[in-house]
Amino acid sequence: MNRKQRIEQALRIGLEPVELDVEDESRNHSVPEGAETHFNVMVVTSAFESLGRVDRHRRVHELLREELQGGLHALTLTLLTPAEAGDRIVSPKCLGGSKAG
Repeated sequence: MNRKQRIEQALRIGLEPVELDVEDESRNHSVPEGAETHFNVMVVTSAFESLGRVDRHRRVHELLREELQGGLHALTLTLLTPAEAGDRIVSPKCLGGSKAG
């Protein structure tokens, strides 16, 4: 299991999110290929409803403690309740199609 899968698993078990997106952004940084050191994580869960911003971050850091101690260098977090997420329109990721020219 790679780091992205371990992060997803830990967050799914620990937070039961209604929405979860984990993106490995390591390729955008000056690290060796396959380093898995930089991640952008978005979690929407009712588990955050009674928590302020700092406590939400603490909760995620607790769930990912082993990853943080094992080489995870950067973690960008967007942590929302379902009400905060609302009816956001999320653009789909580009699949690399060609432009008509």
